[in-house]
Amino acid sequence: MTRPALTSQGRSQPAGRTVGVPPQPPGRDPSAAAPAFSRADVDAGRWPDVARLPSAGPARTAVARHLVSRALDRLALTGPSAGARQPAAGPRLTLHDPDAFHRRIGRHGLIGFGESYMAGEWDSDDLVGVLTVLAGHADELVPAPLRRLRGLWAATRPAADRNTPTGARDNIQRHYDLSNDLFAAFLDPTLTYSSAVFTAFPADFESLASAQHRKIDRLLDLADVGEGTRLLEIGTGWGELALRAAARGARVTTLTLSAEQAALARERVTSAGLADRVEVQLRDYRDIEGRHDAVISVEMIEAVGAEYWPSYFTALRHALAPGGRIALQSITMGHRQMLHTAATHTFISKYVFPGGLIPSRRALADHARAAGLRTVADHGYGAHYAETLRLWRDRFTAHRSAVTALGFDAVFQRMWEFYLAYSEAGFRSRYLDVRQLLLTEGTPR
Repeated sequence: MTRPALTSQGRSQPAGRTVGVPPQPPGRDPSAAAPAFSRADVDAGRWPDVARLPSAGPARTAVARHLVSRALDRLALTGPSAGARQPAAGPRLTLHDPDAFHRRIGRHGLIGFGESYMAGEWDSDDLVGVLTVLAGHADELVPAPLRRLRGLWAATRPAADRNTPTGARDNIQRHYDLSNDLFAAFLDPTLTYSSAVFTAFPADFESLASAQHRKIDRLLDLADVGEGTRLLEIGTGWGELALRAAARGARVTTLTLSAEQAALARERVTSAGLADRVEVQLRDYRDIEGRHDAVISVEMIEAVGAEYWPSYFTALRHALAPGGRIALQSITMGHRQMLHTAATHTFISKYVFPGGLIPSRRALADHARAAGLRTVADHGYGAHYAETLRLWRDRFTAHRSAVTALGFDAVFQRMWEFYLAYSEAGFRSRYLDVRQLLLTEGTPR
């Protein structure tokens, strides 16, 4: 199984578009901890690759056991495994089923590592802490000779996940059309699903909504959006940036491939009395019409796929009126890591963002230049994304009962918590960053 249907996996009932945003929790609720869970509780019909153990073979399992044991001991991560080991000084990774854990890693690498967590075969008293240590030593976990043989043991990305015009719509819907209520359970009332910008850390003394508005205002300022600006937004989300731009007097065309997002964004625009200034279109970026004074795209390029980055930047360029400005927000990773990730089917590409790939700063600059665009500004703030993800994870954990009531089962909830923690760890370890770029016409001198 390589292509889980995320729009149905883990749900026993559909959820409507009307969104009730849960109140902001004061902090992590200890009573909201995930209940005890094991592979026996997994619904094999919904989660076949989690319910069954892969056939790894004794040799691959033994190699995985040796490499994992060596890495975890060196990084001081292992906790007691069936009472056999002493607790580690750092964050603890506790193995409930060591044989299954090593078999999955031996057969499927990091996908197996994530699926083992989904199956309840391991846990941690500090999931982000464990994943941050692992992310910080990602290049050391597998010996160099085995890394050079990556093609022999790492799965390639499914051809069905390519972001063709049809595939892109399917891939976007598999994540963003899960349920508006699911996203409302962990996002703030602005329903903004991208990094906020805070005034100080830790971020508990500022509302997430105000930090999201600060981020949006920075992007609007970067693109010089004001009264009468013709603004194109690629990637609507649930409409907060379009609403804020329209309140400045801009006329906004905003594009999305998510039917759920489009419906709720239109409702929010109408409720705000801005329907005469905002048009929400179900449209692919490759089908943009007209020229615009400003273009803004927030964390959408990660869903485009490397194969289509030339098309994406060409579309940006063609959408820009003379003298216009493009504000682009993107998660980034190192260039070498990006090349390895592009060639590999990962846990995130299988379960969370099918068809997606995080670009490197070099890739962004190269593709922008090739499309006739000049990078005028490039600012990073990865630590802010780590805090954003921490707050999302706290809200998701606190509202576990609401997520269950929406029909999302325990395996989905473990998968989603792993995704949020995995992402937070990426930023805390500086394996990932997030950048705001200003692009204009022309190439650098």
